[in-house]
Amino acid sequence: MRPATAQSFLESINTNISPVRESSQDGLFEQIDANESCTCACRCGRSPTWRPKGKRRSRSYTGMRTGISELTAWDWEPRHEPVSIEPTKPNGPGEAPLERLPAEILDEIIAQLALSLPPATYAPRNVDLISCLLTSRTIHVATINTLYNHITIPHSHIFSKFMAHICECPGLGTLVRRLDLSHFTSVGLGRTRQMNTEIQNMTSRTLLKCLQLTPYLKEVLVQEHLDEDIDESVIRKLFFGLPKLQAVDFCAAASSSFVESISAVIRTLNGPAGSELGLRRLGLHECFTLQSSAFEGLLPHLPNLTHLDVAHTRVTDRALASIPHSAKLTHLNLGRCHQITGPGVVDFLTKHPAVTDLVYLSLACDVASYRLLSERDVELLVPTLPSTLRSLNLNGARIRSEHMPLLLPLTKHLEELSLAHSRLTLQDINSIFRPHPAPSDPGPCTTPHRDQAEHTQWTRPSLHYLDLSHIASITQPTLFSSACTLLSLAAQPLEVLELGDKVISSLRECRNTNKRLGWCVKELGRRGWYVREPVMPAAGQEGAGTGNGSGRRSWKMGAMWWGMRKVPVAVGEVGGLYGHYMFKK
Repeated sequence: MRPATAQSFLESINTNISPVRESSQDGLFEQIDANESCTCACRCGRSPTWRPKGKRRSRSYTGMRTGISELTAWDWEPRHEPVSIEPTKPNGPGEAPLERLPAEILDEIIAQLALSLPPATYAPRNVDLISCLLTSRTIHVATINTLYNHITIPHSHIFSKFMAHICECPGLGTLVRRLDLSHFTSVGLGRTRQMNTEIQNMTSRTLLKCLQLTPYLKEVLVQEHLDEDIDESVIRKLFFGLPKLQAVDFCAAASSSFVESISAVIRTLNGPAGSELGLRRLGLHECFTLQSSAFEGLLPHLPNLTHLDVAHTRVTDRALASIPHSAKLTHLNLGRCHQITGPGVVDFLTKHPAVTDLVYLSLACDVASYRLLSERDVELLVPTLPSTLRSLNLNGARIRSEHMPLLLPLTKHLEELSLAHSRLTLQDINSIFRPHPAPSDPGPCTTPHRDQAEHTQWTRPSLHYLDLSHIASITQPTLFSSACTLLSLAAQPLEVLELGDKVISSLRECRNTNKRLGWCVKELGRRGWYVREPVMPAAGQEGAGTGNGSGRRSWKMGAMWWGMRKVPVAVGEVGGLYGHYMFKK
């Protein structure tokens, strides 16, 4: 047998110590000369009859024991002296690293465990937060603040439990900043509205008591399922009894009792004891039974208004003009308001000082009954719109090809643009994503150098969403043709196209073509979108790919999808009835 190579089984980490010295120190064999052969059973490699002794260990075992991966498969257990390990001293109460963090940082960490949307089933909610309550006193305090900061009530029995807690410990009610009833419903409980009234969990009396026990509320979100329980005392408490209140939403509340109650409170505003309201964000979306006089009496008393949603209501030009000049509107929804006129809206948006910093503007109309903006209104309005605008809805306006030079500058800062029911051609829409060629034969009224500079300084549009519903020139064959730029990479960052029912139905059948082009069909409620599929960048290439950007924007206040049709008044995930009016209808 050929002798084994020296040190072929060396496992020592310290390579400065020879195997002979190491073995002699361990007492395994005596010192030998370099020219002599060894007859002992060791790993010195000098014995011609050496055989390994001991147990065979796997490679993973030796690697874990010595910390070296390139080791032999044989192992000899050395004799180690016992090492005394001093036990670590446990942290005292409140001395853990997490507990020593500043209160602001600890609150932000705990807040990541909170659920914005209630679960669809009756499973326990916020289980992680409940577990944190049992951790320590410091974590308990931080968790209580997060748990009661935003209260979401999806069912009446949860409201009953919440009322029991704040009645037993009124201090908990002082922690509440948002009361979210936008998810409230009796569907799934096997109860009717009459049965809920008999149970007496959610009534005008209990709702008023809840508002009295939560004096530091900043946001209250209600909706049509509660309009019978919103009586005059509740509205009076909201308007006058909560000094910290900044936002209130009465989405789709249209019952006769609600209209009578809020009208009575508004008449008080216009009386001798009238006062200004501190509300900043007001939602009256789909409150179509509210009379025009209510808007004319309410809006003048909102000097700090920033968000106003009066879509599908009876608001008038006179009510809009009565908004105080001190208001700084950033979000304004006037969609499907039949009582306003095109000239009145143009006059308000071009002259009123409260709308100089708009970020979201909706002037959509129902073309089956009327068109809000005429061709002349479009010509007067579009050039005056502020550069702060990020979402513009002109659905139903009489927009023609002649208006494209006015719309093109807006596409450089807009992220959402809705042009449904307009009379535009495919060439007009392509011009948004293509630079205009420099004129070869300039006329006497043009300046060649200026035109050439504008051509070389062409800026890519910032549009992520484009609504082209019910435009005659936009069809499924047109979108797939080589003359269309919308689906190509040249249209980036465009990622969502909203289209009409017929076009969406045709695209739904073209699965292979959709996959090849990198687009897909998505539908929700009555709406349909053609969405660019996310594409990761190739290996070795920089960039984030295409279609990977998040739809979240600060001006959306928590919404992630594009094309919202309802103004949110509170930052948070969108769901429940608010999600229906925002993205489904």
